Amino acid sequence: MLSRRQFIKTGVIGGAVLLAVRAAYGPFSADPLIGEDRDYPYAILQGKERTMLAAIAPVMLAGALPQESDARQRAIVQVVRGVDTAIRGLPPAVQSEVGDLFALLVFPVTRRVLAGVAKPWLDATPTEIAAFLERWRTSSFVLLRTAYRALQELIMAAWYGNPEAWPRISYPGPPVVT
Repeated sequence: MLSRRQFIKTGVIGGAVLLAVRAAYGPFSADPLIGEDRDYPYAILQGKERTMLAAIAPVMLAGALPQESDARQRAIVQVVRGVDTAIRGLPPAVQSEVGDLFALLVFPVTRRVLAGVAKPWLDATPTEIAAFLERWRTSSFVLLRTAYRALQELIMAAWYGNPEAWPRISYPGPPVVT
C-alpha cells in the first residue's frame, strides 16, 4: 500500500516526466485545416482528418493527379470525398479501426512519434510525408504495414473510382449493360 508521501512523490515525478517528454517534442501549433467543403455532406471525416488526407493523397498519388493548380486542388478534394464515401461503405468495426488510425495520425504527439512527421500535415513537405509512408510500408511491425495498406487502399480507391480520373488512365468506364 502506498503511503500518502509516496503517492505525492510518485505524482510529482510522473508530472515532471510528462513535462520533460512534452518539452522534448517542442511546441505544438494548431494544425491548419483545408477550406471547408460546403458542397459535400461528409458522413465520416472530420476537418483534421480531411486535412491529413489532403496532405497524404498527393504524395501517395504522385504522378497521377493533374499538375495544373486548380485542377489538382479539385482532384484532391475529390479524393478526400471518395475516402469518406469508401469508409461509409465499410462495416462498423472496420470504420472504427480506420477512425482509430486517423485519430493517431491527426493527434500531434502520435503524428510525431508514430509517423515521424513533426510539422502539421499541411506544413509537412512531400519528402517528409513520403518518408513516413515508406517507413510504414516497410516496417517490421505488422500493424504499421497494415495501417499503410489501409491508407493506400482508401486513397487509391477514392482516386481511381472517380470518373474524373478515368481519362488520365485511358479507362472508358464500366461497360453499359443493356
